[in-house]
Amino acid sequence: MVNMETLRQRLTQVLHLQETPHRTALAFAIGVFIAFAPHYLFHTASAVLCAWLFRLNYLALLLGSLINNPWTLIPILAASLYTGLFLLGEPSAPSIEWHQLTMDNLFDMLTPYLIPFLVGACALAILGSTLAYPCMRWTITRYRNLPPQKSSETHT
Repeated sequence: MVNMETLRQRLTQVLHLQETPHRTALAFAIGVFIAFAPHYLFHTASAVLCAWLFRLNYLALLLGSLINNPWTLIPILAASLYTGLFLLGEPSAPSIEWHQLTMDNLFDMLTPYLIPFLVGACALAILGSTLAYPCMRWTITRYRNLPPQKSSETHT
């Protein structure tokens, strides 16, 4: 028979709640790195693989990787491209003739964007994870140092 204490212990193990703030913040920061990394379509697989390989907190890593989601995808793609253009010293992105874009010339028309996008995505991944780690570590440490809440229920 499963009681509440056993369930609580199992949940603590699964969520890695006994981990240090360092390991949980590290897992979140790796998730943020994955969110900005340019290997689209493999983010979730990368998050699961990293959590499994390094025995990191699945929840923290997945939450970090979910920064990149359907609502943030376009801004992250644009920020990656423009960051790459800036870092490479290119004045602006070459224009795409949308009316001439076909499946046959898709690669040729998008090739000028590839290197700036990769450079920008990697730079934002490094910056994002570098900022995410101390922020998450501070948040976890502060949360864990809060005094325990007293129950408002009265026992008679």
